[in-house]
Amino acid sequence: MALDFPNQSRSYDKNGGRVRFTGHDGMFEVMFFIRADALSDPAEGEASFLAAFDAARETIYDAARKIYLKGRKAVYVLTAADFT
Repeated sequence: MALDFPNQSRSYDKNGGRVRFTGHDGMFEVMFFIRADALSDPAEGEASFLAAFDAARETIYDAARKIYLKGRKAVYVLTAADFT
């Protein structure tokens, strides 16, 4: 099955400095994080990071699909390098 993102929820992990979101491959839930510095200036705060995620949601999902195809893991962390 293909990786899909039916659940639009996301949350900010302040301690990890990243935004959490999930995808689904059939019945399997796949956890993703995107580092806050891949979204915008880390000094901007939670609301800015979540807004940046929302604005780039489809680009982020495309990058998540690409990294997922490289090998299945329990957790994936997207960085700025995944968008170049």
